[in-house]
Amino acid sequence: MLRLFFTLRVCLASLNAAGFPEAILKQPAAWYSTEDGRKTTACVLSWQSQSGSWPKAKDTARTMNSDPREKVTGTFDNKSTTDELRYLSCAYRATNDETCKAAFILGFDHILKAQYPNGGWPQLFPLTKMDYPRRITFNDNTMVRLMQLLDEVSTEDAYSWVDADRRTAARAATERGIECIIKCQIIIAGKPTVWCAQHDEVTYAPALARAYELPTLSGSESAGILRYLMSIPKPSPAIIQCVKDGVAWFISAKIEGIRIEKIKGDRQMIADATAPPLWARFYDLETERPFVCDRDGVKKPLLSDIGKERRNGYAWYGSWGTPLLKEYSKWTHQ
Repeated sequence: MLRLFFTLRVCLASLNAAGFPEAILKQPAAWYSTEDGRKTTACVLSWQSQSGSWPKAKDTARTMNSDPREKVTGTFDNKSTTDELRYLSCAYRATNDETCKAAFILGFDHILKAQYPNGGWPQLFPLTKMDYPRRITFNDNTMVRLMQLLDEVSTEDAYSWVDADRRTAARAATERGIECIIKCQIIIAGKPTVWCAQHDEVTYAPALARAYELPTLSGSESAGILRYLMSIPKPSPAIIQCVKDGVAWFISAKIEGIRIEKIKGDRQMIADATAPPLWARFYDLETERPFVCDRDGVKKPLLSDIGKERRNGYAWYGSWGTPLLKEYSKWTHQ
């Protein structure tokens, strides 16, 4: 267990863009036929790319896209695509608008096409010449979110309008994804640990993304993966062991004795024996110690060792393990 007593600066910036407004997905069926509902549907449809996905960092629910559709670059990153598809399913069930149905099917089929044969998903599809978007992408819970949507399509009554072949394909894609997750779990000195934010799409090895996103053990993405695995009904022995090993690592990687405080517009971590635990975003693959880095990719032990731009422009520490450990306690007593 790591116990740190020092003052350093930390970035608590959000990992994700705001994403699709959750409140809209909770609207009653009658809302979709109102003026606001029709405007929202038109906005969502206007942002869908030719291949079927949606772009990130765009207000796809409240602003109309004025660019030609062929210029829209979709992605699975930053919560993109999955909630737009949930919205279109709701809109279709409420209005029987065939345009919504067609757009949903296009996006759903796009997700299935994007999956690698080994079960992983890239950050975006079709694949680009850039290396890191091609990697199996757990970053910002990308792959988990795709699998959660596929779970919903294959099992929930809300998607009973989707044809049986596609619902069966969704179940099969999810099962391949689970197999991929298990294969990607990083083993150090013979002991299974957790995951990197991205893994090589061929070898499953932890992989580099942006210059400051090195091959590491990830405290953020791994929590999301483990919480997803615990949500699976009737988990296999392999899934159960995967979760146990991952949670054991989280317990060992806990950082105690520090709290977050904003001082003169900059985030700092102050020694505080009463503070709740934190976890680092990145842990070294050899030492399993937390580190941070600037855009030069050089590992540093303290946030005070790196520049203000990266120090305040990335979520280097978070409480990701807290909800995980609470859910694990309930999961083990089911």
